Amino acid sequence: MRISSLEGKLALLLVGSAAVGAAIAAVIAEWTRSAWLGGVIAVAACLAPLAWAAHAAMQPVRRLLRALSGSVASYRDGDFSISLRTRRRDELGALIEAHNELGHALREQRQNLVQRELLLDTVVQHSPTALVLTDAGDHIVYANLAARHLFNDGKNPAGLRFEEVLEACPEAMRQALTASEDSLFGVEMGNDEEYFHLSRRDFRLHGRPHQLYLVQRMTRELSRQEVAVWKRVIRVISHELNNSLAPISSLAHSGAELARRNDLARLPKVFEGIGDRVRHLHSFTAGYASFAKLPQPNPAQVDWAAFLDSLKLHCKFQLRGEVPAEPARFDAAQIEQVLINLVKNAHESGSEGDAVALTITHDPRNWRIEVSDRGPGMSETVLAQALLPFYSTKRSGTGLGLALAREIVEAHGGRIVLANREGGGLRVTVSLPTTRL
Repeated sequence: MRISSLEGKLALLLVGSAAVGAAIAAVIAEWTRSAWLGGVIAVAACLAPLAWAAHAAMQPVRRLLRALSGSVASYRDGDFSISLRTRRRDELGALIEAHNELGHALREQRQNLVQRELLLDTVVQHSPTALVLTDAGDHIVYANLAARHLFNDGKNPAGLRFEEVLEACPEAMRQALTASEDSLFGVEMGNDEEYFHLSRRDFRLHGRPHQLYLVQRMTRELSRQEVAVWKRVIRVISHELNNSLAPISSLAHSGAELARRNDLARLPKVFEGIGDRVRHLHSFTAGYASFAKLPQPNPAQVDWAAFLDSLKLHCKFQLRGEVPAEPARFDAAQIEQVLINLVKNAHESGSEGDAVALTITHDPRNWRIEVSDRGPGMSETVLAQALLPFYSTKRSGTGLGLALAREIVEAHGGRIVLANREGGGLRVTVSLPTTRL
């Protein structure tokens, strides 16, 4: 036990007090000739000095406890700048040093955290992707610069309801953002057509549910992808032409040689081979020609019941909901071609046959035709490029199906949107404008 420790100081105080009391008791007992009376007088005489000594000894401890309590309160409020000074060499001094070291560590961590938050905020604020964070009440908690310019004319929408902010947005954007799945959609902005990719995620922040919206402009990316696709299609066409012209050239040379030798019995096989390669080449080019020579739509009144009966002759699907009684106006042959291709893709996705469904709804502005399945859906990369001409994930695909559907729908003044479904699968929504007859 060290004398400089709290235990040593307390023991020294008690021993000193006992010695002084014993000495006083001995003197008084000698003077009064009564040991009992001497002890009582000695105790009474030592009470006040002993109380003062205890108070003086505990005074530094009380001050330290008040200082520690105030410092802990500052830490709770996020202020880590307080440090305590002392010259004590006992346990209280060691406690103060440990407390100061804790404050120093917390200050460094706070500074590092602030620096990281500043860096993250700078990156997020200047990101070209519009980012909006909403709470459980649909109030906007955070919006970066891109989101402010896209949704609120550059003003900070924090505190506003996201639904109210979307009321000033185009219809296609409002429909995509109020849906519950990721999607690729197009919006007319001025005289240009802008394409966006939407990602929506749910998570908990500070124990409360929040939703994060990420809206990324895809127009430039789609343009770059279109250039890349055109380069790829040129390579594909060159490959197919070479694969057909080389055998044709070889077969023509063989036919000429057989004719020179007067071996006419083998000539029909040569001509048959040439015919097969020509038919293959014609079939290959016909698919691309149909995309390049798409005629303008010829809208006419369409009865939905008759249209769906005709569609069922070409593909199988489950009709969800009632058949609309109100007629529509569009080019029935072209829209039928779109739906046949979409239903075919739904079956080829690996979805069960009874899970391929078609739903028709409408509002005063648009007819909405949805083709849904329960296949694997699409990754974000495929979702962003699926509507590009000649883009295909199938080994034998031409990449014209969805691109042709997009051209037909947009020629009608409508839009086509692809989105993954909750629980798996894909939903393709064809929006056609409602036209009064």
